[in-house]
This record gives sequence, C-alpha cells and structure tokens, in this order.
Amino acid sequence: MKIREIFSKIRKGVKAGMAAATESNELNDSRIVYLIDKFMRSDQRKMMLTGEQYYRVDNDIKQRKIMKKVNGYNQEETWKANNKLAHATYKNQVDEKVAYLLTKPVTFKPEDNGNGDRYVDLLKDILGKHFQYQLSRLGYEASNKGIAWLHVYIDPGGELRTMVIPAEQCIPVWKDKNHEELEAMIRVYSTTVWQYNREKEITNVEVWTADSVSYYRLEEKMLIYDMDQSMDQNGPVAHYRNGEEWNVWNKVPFIPFKNNQIEAPDIQFVKTLLDGYDLSRSEAANYVEEVKNLIFVLKGYGGQDLAEFMKQINEDRAIPIDDPEEGGVDTITPQMDITALREHYEQLKRDLTEDGQSVNKDLDKFGAAPSGVALKFMYSGLDLKCNLMEAEFKIAFETLLYFVDEYLRITGKGSFENIEVELVFNRDMAVNQAEQIQNCTNSKGTVSDKTIIAHHPFVSDVEEELKALEEQREAEGPAWDIAPSARDDGDGEE
Repeated sequence: MKIREIFSKIRKGVKAGMAAATESNELNDSRIVYLIDKFMRSDQRKMMLTGEQYYRVDNDIKQRKIMKKVNGYNQEETWKANNKLAHATYKNQVDEKVAYLLTKPVTFKPEDNGNGDRYVDLLKDILGKHFQYQLSRLGYEASNKGIAWLHVYIDPGGELRTMVIPAEQCIPVWKDKNHEELEAMIRVYSTTVWQYNREKEITNVEVWTADSVSYYRLEEKMLIYDMDQSMDQNGPVAHYRNGEEWNVWNKVPFIPFKNNQIEAPDIQFVKTLLDGYDLSRSEAANYVEEVKNLIFVLKGYGGQDLAEFMKQINEDRAIPIDDPEEGGVDTITPQMDITALREHYEQLKRDLTEDGQSVNKDLDKFGAAPSGVALKFMYSGLDLKCNLMEAEFKIAFETLLYFVDEYLRITGKGSFENIEVELVFNRDMAVNQAEQIQNCTNSKGTVSDKTIIAHHPFVSDVEEELKALEEQREAEGPAWDIAPSARDDGDGEE
C-alpha cells in the first residue's frame, strides 16, 4: 500500500470520527441550555401564552392607547374616549368544543369480550373517577396551546398517577419529524424559595429520557446539577420506585395530547378576526361617547390649537369667548353612516363563527326548534374541529395504555398487552328529544336494545342503564309468573 493511500485512509477516519462527535444527539449541558433559550423565544411558546391570555378574555384591546405625535414624540391622548371592549368569543368557542367532546363520560370498548372486560374494570380502577375531569383539562390545554402533556408516575403509595403539565413548561425532543415518539423531555418551571428571610425565584430544569431523569437549576446560562433531587442513598434516582429499587418505564413518561396534526392552538385561526371585532365595537362606543357627529367651526380662533380645543371641550364641556362679536363656535351635524359600521362588525362576527368552527346559532335560518339535518348542519363545523382532536387523543390514549400495562405487570395483576381497548367519545350534541325518542321507538325489533339505549336522550351511561333494566326485570319477575286476574262471567261464580 502506498504512503498516499495510508494517509488518505487516516484522514477519512479522522473526519468520520469528528462527524460522529459533532453529529451526536446526546443531550449535554450546552445543548439543553440552547434548547431552553430557543423555546423561550419561539413563536410557538408565544402563541401558547396568547391562547391562555385570550381564554381569560385578556384580549389585546385592553392594552390599546390612542397616540398622537407632538413635536416628533408619541404622546397618549388620555382625554379622548378609549373604550376597550374585550369579547369572550374565543373562550365561548373553547368551552363549547370541550363540553361537546369531553363532558359526557367516555366509554372503554375492549375488542376481546372475555378477558377484555376484566381489563376494562382494572383500567377504570387505575385511572380513577377523575379521569374524565383530567380529559377535560387536557382538552382545554390542547385547545389553548396546541398540545397538552400528561405526566405518568407512581406515587409513594405505589399507585399509578397522572398529572397535566403546562405546555409552556415542556420542551420535547422528538425522534422523528412526525412527532410520534419522544427522545427526551426537558421541563422548565419556576419555584420560590426562602433565602436569608427573602423570597427568591429559581428556575428548575428536569431532563427525562427513556431510562433516566436528571434535575438541575438554571442560573443565567449555566446548568447546575441538583444533587439532592437527582441522588438518594442508593444512587441515582429513576422514573419510579419499586420497593427500595428505582426502575424506569423504558419510555419517556410524558404523553402528548395534540389539538390537531400541526399542533396549532385554536386562537391561531381567529385572533386577527377577534382583534378586529374588539376594535370595531370599541370604536363604535367611542363615537357615541365623544359625539363625533359634531364638527366644530371656530371663528376668530386662528391661533387656537385644535388638540387643546378638543381636550377642553371633552374635559370642561365649555370654552371661553374673548371676542363675542367676531369670535364664536358653530357646529355642523353630518350624518354618520352607522349602517356600514354595523355591517362590518356583523360580518366579522359571522367570520369568527365560520373560521372558529363553532355552532351556527342563526335561528332565522334554522328556526326555534331545529331537528334532523338542520341540527347536523349547525354542528358541522364543530364536528370537524372535534374530529381532529379526537383522532389525536385516541393515539395518546394508546400510549397511556402502555404505562397501564407496565404497571399491571410490575404489580402482579396480570399481562394485558395483547388486549386492544378503544376509547369512545360520547359527544354532547343538542338534539330534538321528542324526535329522537320516536326514532328509538320505531327502531324496536330492527336494531338491538343496547344500540337503542345508547341513542336514547335520557341515558348518559349505557352500561349502568342496562344493569338497571336487568334489575328491574328481575324484580318484576317473568310475565308467566303473574296470575291472571279473576273474571266475573255474570253467574256469581269466579
């Protein structure tokens, strides 16, 4: 082998080693700090905070100031009418969506009717009665922030628990571009501690991977390893404790519940429309308050500053007249086109309903008691929006079942990994009850009683209703066990 070829191979080996070192996906301290800084400045996190802000009806209109340039500087004209009418349209849309999809109890439907029923009973026992409430919280979180995170852990009593973590605290490191599997999760949040009788806010950082967890404090741009939380007398801590030993889930114990495929919050689709609606309604209120349909004509006031004049009119409701013969003030009353203004914000209102995919409540079109096709048309936009969330939540539920199966295995309650359970969402749609009851009655003998009961408007829990019917039949006894009433034939004998 020639010397040139030897040097060429050595050079290629060095380059390959350098590439392997620089392209490593290992999360070191510098990369963690970089990812935190990038996320904190990202548009994604800003939109999360905006969604939370608008859900609290703290709309941008509340920060509005009426400014004017004076001598080259912006100056607020505090004397002018400045109504700040923040509308709760977005909050109503989110409440409507969550109530429609997640208010009624979900149903766990096993594919295997044998061992599957036992699995469902264990599942209900583990997730607890508050799982429906937690689903609602996840719905609000995902709607406002685009994605919600459910943390799975085992408490000191050995029980499986879940906790909703605010999305603005979570920095996911994904394995793939489709955001289907986590490589790691970085959680950043602030707490307050006492230091020399003074409160001090510290920034905590947790780094979770499939086989470890580490705790830090972030001071400026430096990560400081938190030895107290990351270690105990037996060594490094892990995901959960089983007896005296720490164990791991072999999966990052954070489950993403996405709002839609692009992880976008609902506010992203309606914010500009809502800002325009707030502004137009506030401007209409300003017109009324300032009586802007009056135009003042000054006579003999050539040196009078118009801004000062209008300020004096608004504050004092009067002006002094120095020259009663030549000076004076007249008014012209033009016709303000209030119809155009009303049409503008009414169109904005319709746009908000359409783009926000909320229920169309226009009774002029559907009447006071819509039914059948009309109701479905009213709910069509909301159905489309909820379909996207439902699909993502079902995928997240499958991930949750992985942790439930692991918990059942380590606690010796059995192996249920091969049993599939579908999460069925029971939507709370407004119905014409009389029409639906009639349809249920007409379906008797065509479909099963269970299907009829599931669609009856008075039934909220199908399984409970079936049990109640069975108990009722047992209490009444079979029809053949009831003696027929005595009949009098008119001969005095029975």
